[in-house]
Formats: sequence, C-alpha cells, structure tokens
Amino acid sequence: MERRLRVVAKVKNPFSDECTILGCSGCGIAAALRVAVPLLQRARVMTAHPTVIIVDDDPGIRESLEGLLRSVGLQVKALASVPEFVKEGRPEGPACLVLDVRLPGRSGLDFQRELSAANIHVPIIFITGYGDIPMSVQAIKGGAIEFLTKPFRDQDLLDAIQLGLARDRAWLENEKAIAALRERFETLTPREREVMALVVTGRLNKQIAYEIGISEITVKVHRGQVMRKMKAASLPDLARMADRLNFTAEKSQSS
Repeated sequence: MERRLRVVAKVKNPFSDECTILGCSGCGIAAALRVAVPLLQRARVMTAHPTVIIVDDDPGIRESLEGLLRSVGLQVKALASVPEFVKEGRPEGPACLVLDVRLPGRSGLDFQRELSAANIHVPIIFITGYGDIPMSVQAIKGGAIEFLTKPFRDQDLLDAIQLGLARDRAWLENEKAIAALRERFETLTPREREVMALVVTGRLNKQIAYEIGISEITVKVHRGQVMRKMKAASLPDLARMADRLNFTAEKSQSS
C-alpha cells in the first residue's frame, strides 16, 4: 500500500497570557507574584505614555532621580525594592527600568538574570556607587542599556533612558504585529494550515496535492483562502509571515 506524508502545521508560541517573574513555580515571592499586564494586552496599548521605573533603596536617590525625570516630562514610578516592582507589575506602554545594582535581598544583577530567564522584556539601566569592570561587563552582556557609576551626569542618564524607551517601543510594535498575524493564522482551518506549510516551502500545487492526497483544484482553493485570510500580497510576503510566526511543518507517515 502506498505511504503518504501527512503534514502537521504548527506555530511555536513564545508568548503566554501571563508569566511569572521566574518562569517557574516554587521559587519564593517572585513565583507567587505575576506580571500585571499580559503580553497580548500590552500589544493593544501602544498609546500608553512611556514610563521610567526607578528601583533604588536610597530614598534620597529616588527623590532626586524622580525630580530630574519629571522635569523633562517623563512619567515615573519610584520604588525601593525588587519585590515592590514585582507587585506593581510592568506598565502597559513603553518602559525602562533604572535599577540599582546593590539592593537588599535580591541584587539588581540577579533580577536581570531572572527577567531574562522568564523571557520578560524590559530595558535596564544600572546605577551604582560601587561598580567595577567585571560587574559592568556582566550587566552589559545581560542586555543592559547602560551601566552608570554614581555620581553620573544627568544627561548620560537621560540619553540612556531615551534609548531604552525607543528600544522598548520598537519591541512593542513588533509584538503587536506578531499578535495580529497570530489572530489571522487562527482563522485558518487545519487543512489550510497544512497547505500553507507546504506553500511557503515553494512547492507547486500538484506537488502539494500529491503529498497530502487531495486534488490539485482543492489545493488551489485552499491556497487562495490562505492568501486572503493572511492578507498576503504575494508568496514571498506569506513566507515572511510564516517566518515571523516561527511556523513549522512536521511530517508523519500514514498509509
């Protein structure tokens, strides 16, 4: 009996409706508290004002930084510790975190690693009065925007914040676009997804028909539906969408 390939089309979803700070259970306070704004919801609030979150246990530093940032028209949240940030949650719109390296309990560098491990995106600017080269290298390798040693120039901090907010705004725009693509993809039937998985590899209609065991006319109809539902202008456009969705086609044999 002839054996055919059955194509199982999947989109790997790197997002979830909500994420714990540590991304796992049983990890103390951070595991119990959740980020307040789900990723898909954040993709829909692009008009929210950008926010700078200051986390520093020195009230004098917090007050000074908050005054500086408000004087240039920035929206600010000033917090004393990482648990306060976890409780508050990440703001809806573009954000940037000004984080002290040395904090009581969990250090700023530890928290940076936890955010990265949980795939929670927020640009970080480290500030410290006791920095050294290995510490700064670790912070920058971890994705920090800047590592500033106190006392630092106001303009250096403001420049770093503007860079961080710009990067976060771009990340949110990309997240919004991917969310829209996923909504379109969800309208496809299982057969349309199967056809799409083969179309984006460059196969012809007759090749797809043979592989999945349907007529060439039926493949043409499904292909047209995929292009319409995904709002793809061309095959290369559809292929780019599949790539952004991390779209994969897994094959299994059937008799």
